[in-house]
Amino acid sequence: MQSPSRFEATASLQLHALISDLHWRIQMLDGDIAEEERSAGNADPSSPTYSMLAQALRARRDNLRTSIALLEARVARTAQLSQAA
Repeated sequence: MQSPSRFEATASLQLHALISDLHWRIQMLDGDIAEEERSAGNADPSSPTYSMLAQALRARRDNLRTSIALLEARVARTAQLSQAA
């Protein structure tokens, strides 16, 4: 089995750091969403009076979750390719 190149190792570390940062950002957004729902007095996203800010924060959080899933799939695929080589 060939050891990964320095470039591959660095890229992998950078992806893991990015994924970790995105998880942290999701935690921050969760707190912001909860605070906005509390201050608006409405925690029901299906309500017509639900906060527009909370909706936007939820959309951002959902986009970050999608990004994380794609990045994790890339990391897994890269690990499989490294093991196969």
